[in-house]
Amino acid sequence: MTAKELRVALSLELLSETDPDRTVTGGYAGDLLSWVMGRAQSGDAWVTIMTNRNILAVAALADTACVIVAEDSVVEPDVSELAAEKGINLYRSRR
Repeated sequence: MTAKELRVALSLELLSETDPDRTVTGGYAGDLLSWVMGRAQSGDAWVTIMTNRNILAVAALADTACVIVAEDSVVEPDVSELAAEKGINLYRSRR
C-alpha cells in the first residue's frame, strides 16, 4: 500500500504529501522520540500525538513512509510547511 492509499483508506487529513507513492511496509506507534528513533523501521507509518517540529527529524532519521498525527492534535502551519520542505508525508487523524 502507498502512503496516499493509506491516507485515503483511513480518511486522514493531508498536511503534507511530497511522496504519495512511497510504499508503507509496516506501522509503528509511539510518542517518546528517542524510542521511535531506535525502533521505527524504514517504510513504517508512524502514529504519534506529538506535533512539534522534532517529529520531522525523527521521521527523516527513521525513514518512515509517513507520520500520522493522531487524536486531532493541533499541528502548527510551520510544521506542515517544514514537512513539505523536507519531503515528509504528514497526515492527521481525527481519532
